[in-house]
Amino acid sequence: MSAWTAAAVGLVPSLLLAVIAAGRGGAAGRLVAIQLAASLATFLAVVLTFVDDQSSSIDLALALALLTLPATLLFALFEERWL
Repeated sequence: MSAWTAAAVGLVPSLLLAVIAAGRGGAAGRLVAIQLAASLATFLAVVLTFVDDQSSSIDLALALALLTLPATLLFALFEERWL
């Protein structure tokens, strides 16, 4: 097992905990958990790029990083208006 594979395996539990935290608590806590989960997912996508040794899949991590903030802002708008 390479160091990149170990890093990917090590990131999975923290990502799962962030996803679980996104479903609990108040609105502010859920927003923070969503941001944390998106950051961890981006980092996991970058690590998996190095595990697979395929440089073209880094585009997925870049797209996820660029879409995280607008998605969180839309979620906050939805929370404020309809819930």
